[in-house]
This record gives sequence, C-alpha cells and structure tokens, in this order.
Amino acid sequence: MQVSGAQGPSVTSYAYKASLIGSAHRFELTDAGLSWHIAGRSGLWRYDEISAVRLSFRPVSMQQHRFRADLSHTGGGRIRILSTSWQTAALMAPQDNGFRDFIIELHARMAQSGSRAELTAGLGRKTYAAVLAFLAVLTVAMTGLLIRALMIGEFAGALFIIGFAALFAWQVGGFVRRNQPHGYSFDHVPKALLP
Repeated sequence: MQVSGAQGPSVTSYAYKASLIGSAHRFELTDAGLSWHIAGRSGLWRYDEISAVRLSFRPVSMQQHRFRADLSHTGGGRIRILSTSWQTAALMAPQDNGFRDFIIELHARMAQSGSRAELTAGLGRKTYAAVLAFLAVLTVAMTGLLIRALMIGEFAGALFIIGFAALFAWQVGGFVRRNQPHGYSFDHVPKALLP
C-alpha cells in the first residue's frame, strides 16, 4: 500500500495479483472516490455510490491466512479485493498490512462521505447455515464411526478418528468462528476479518 498527498490530493493505493496470468488488480482511494483497474477495465466509484461491503475470511490451500472484501455498487457492479497476491506457480504471498490499512482507510472515507452502505461481516446467512448443517452431519457420522470402532475393539481406529476430528475442528473452527454473519459499523470494523 502506498500513501501520497504531501502537496496534492490524498491517494491511498493497493494492488494484488488474483492469478498468475494477467495484470494486477489496482485500487486507489482518491478524494473523488475509489478508482479501480481490473483486467483492462477501469472506473471510479464515489464513496457514497458503494452500496455494500462484505468482509470475510477465505483461506485456500496455498494460503491459509487470506481475507476478502466484496464491494457492491449502486449501479450493479461488484469488486473483490483479496489480501494475498500470486508470486509464482507455487507461492501466494500475504499482503496483510497493505490490505488492512487499505480497508480501514476505505471505511473512513466512506464514513466521511456520509455513505449509507450495508456493512456485513462473514458469509451470507444461507451459506453459513449450510456450512453448519454440513458440520452437524459430519459430526454425527464421525461419532457413529467412533462408537462402532470402540464396540468392535478397534482402538487404533478410534484414536485415528479422534485425532482426525481434533485436526478438523482446529482447521475449520477458525473459519466458522470468523465467518459468522453479522453487521458492523464504520467505526467498528471487525478485527477478526482483517489480517
């Protein structure tokens, strides 16, 4: 992230590569609004034209510590901003400080402009309910397997199931906890959804 404006308009910028192929997605917070450049297209959204912001925690296999901001425009457009950037075929680098500073500054500028955007954190309510339902079914199945292993005296299998369940709970627990859907305000951006 870069901040400039010692003698002119204040500009805060952020960029990331969403894939190995193609140019970087670039964003600037200018006095006029959010300027964006994505895949050969560009535009400027005034801060009061941003109708919604959704922050979420979205880990992937190559980057377990990845955050995402989805911005919606009153005219129907949508922008996704990620906290990681592709470096090589095997490396996705975190950009924690730049992403966090950019998102906090975006919220500050939206608040100054009198924005009435809907600010939500986590997954959508239906998606979150589906995740919880899947986890409940998986818990019942794993419990059934554990009981069956204990009943037939397969203690090594029971230990494997317990170990797998503990690892799964550790891996998925943070995702479920951070992505619980809720609203927030401009002055209380959820820290759990920022790197």
